[in-house]
Amino acid sequence: MNNTSYSLSDIRLGNFDENSSISEKAPLNFCKHWLNGNQDFILRTSGSTGTPKNISVTREQLKASAQVTASYLNLKKEFTALVCLDTRYVAGIMMLVRSLEVGMNMYVVEPTANPFEKIPNDVPIDFVALVPYQLESILKSNQSGRLNSLKIALIGGASLSEKIKNSLFEFNCSFYSTYGMTETLSHIALQKLNGAHGQNFFQILPGIAASTDERGCLVIQAPYINPAPIITNDLVEMIGTDQFKWLGRVDNVINSGGIKVIPEKIESVIEPIMSTLSLSNRFFITGLSDSTFGELVTLIIEGETLLPNQEQDLQKQLAESLNRYEIPKSIRYVSKFIQTDTGKINKPKTLEILK
Repeated sequence: MNNTSYSLSDIRLGNFDENSSISEKAPLNFCKHWLNGNQDFILRTSGSTGTPKNISVTREQLKASAQVTASYLNLKKEFTALVCLDTRYVAGIMMLVRSLEVGMNMYVVEPTANPFEKIPNDVPIDFVALVPYQLESILKSNQSGRLNSLKIALIGGASLSEKIKNSLFEFNCSFYSTYGMTETLSHIALQKLNGAHGQNFFQILPGIAASTDERGCLVIQAPYINPAPIITNDLVEMIGTDQFKWLGRVDNVINSGGIKVIPEKIESVIEPIMSTLSLSNRFFITGLSDSTFGELVTLIIEGETLLPNQEQDLQKQLAESLNRYEIPKSIRYVSKFIQTDTGKINKPKTLEILK
C-alpha cells in the first residue's frame, strides 16, 4: 500500500474561515511532509484526560496503523474521504495518512459542527471520521440525507447516546464507534453500531492483542506501535481474547464512603431519562469532595437551573433507576461546559468554574 503517484494537487480543499485558528495550512503541510518522505512526526494529545503533551512517531508506525484500518474496512482507491477533523491531532492526521496510503480522493474542510453544510452536493463522500457532536449536528440538519450516500463513518472521541445510536439504523452507511488514543495512533478496536451485524462490544483489530491488569484496565499489545505493552486507565470487560466492553476510566471512579462507583455507568442510565423528560442538556457525573464520605456522587448539568418540576421529575426517576450508592446526592449547574480543541468536555476545567 504505497501510493507514490499522489500529489498535493489531488487534495481538494473546501472553504476555510480566514479568521479561524485552524487553516488549510495544517493538512497541506502534513501532506507535503509525507509526500516528501519525512520519517518522523510529532503528534499532540488533546488533553481531555490529562495535560496535553507531544508524542514522537515514525512514518512506519503511522503507515502500519493506516494499513490495519484500511484492510479491516476494505477502503478502496476510488473512495473519496472527507477530512473534517482537526489535523493538528491524531484522528485528523490518520484520516490524511489513510487517504495518502490507499490513494483515496481527499476533500478537506475546516472542522465545524456540520461539515456537510458547505460541501457541494456534487462532491461524493464515501468515507469520513466524525466526533459525536458533528454526527448529532448532521442528524438534526437538512444534510442528514447525505449520510445515506456514505459507505463508512467512524465515530470517536466521546460516547454516543442511545438515542443517536438507535437513529443510525435508518441509514445505509456503516457506522463504527472507535476505541483508541493518541498513543495507539488512533483506534485499535471498532464497534459496528448499525446494520444486521450491529455490536454492543468493541472488536480488536487484527495484529493487536489485549488483556487486563490487576485494576481491570485494558492493556494493549500492538507491536507496530510499540514493542512494550500500552497500559491504559480504561476499565473494560473482556469477551474472549479479542473483544471487550468499555466500562469507564479508573481515574474517574468515585470513592464514596468506601463504595466505588463508576460515573460512566451512571451516565448511561441518566441519558435515556433525560431524553424521556425532553431535556437536551449535556451532563456528566463526578465526585465532589466531602468531609464525611470523601466524595459525593454529583450530577453536573450544562445550562441554567432546571424548573422545579423538571428537577423533581429527574430526581424521582434517578431514585427509581439507580442503586442507593449511585444516586446523585446533588445536582449542580454550569452555564457552559469547557471543551478541548477536539470537542470533548474538559471536565477538570469545567469543575473549576464550580469552585
